[in-house]
Amino acid sequence: MTSAKPELVLASESPRRLALLEQIGVKPAHVMPAGIDESVRAKELPRAHALRIAREKAAAVDGRLARAEPRVILAADTVVACGRRILPKAEDDATVRKCLELLSGRRHTVITAVALIDAAAKLRTRIVETKVAFRRLEAQEIAEYLKTGEGLGKAGGYAIQGRAAVFARSINGSYTNVVGLPLTETFQLLKACGAL
Repeated sequence: MTSAKPELVLASESPRRLALLEQIGVKPAHVMPAGIDESVRAKELPRAHALRIAREKAAAVDGRLARAEPRVILAADTVVACGRRILPKAEDDATVRKCLELLSGRRHTVITAVALIDAAAKLRTRIVETKVAFRRLEAQEIAEYLKTGEGLGKAGGYAIQGRAAVFARSINGSYTNVVGLPLTETFQLLKACGAL
């Protein structure tokens, strides 16, 4: 007799992560935003920050749920970094503009940490990095992009799956990582813990 497949809980408020999972046929039983403080600590490096936040998101949601039913909690955090500098999640047009001006004509790194708490309460993590090179952006292009509102709420002030696709000269690594969830690594984690 096979044991029941654990329910999948997505610890995220990102519609992009939900859409990416659905793209590969994975539909979480529950979506629960973690609601944690995602502030960057002093001298915290991008990889360490992404991993800490992903772990904290998973743990926060795990702490709110009873362990009665077998479940898997999936959380992720995506950071856009220029060198050691972590770019903010843009909450206003001024921040989107600053991010795009900084990224214009430069390479940057998109880092996503994926954290999964399996049915046995074991924490599993993966970190995926993708190198992105933007062509030089004209002031008018940035102004037009601001009008779309796409950069709001996005790490680094842009959404690669939207109009910012024309900004990227090259993407070296996982495209879905830049969108917000590296699907290959996430799929492997979910499969390893019996959630698929």
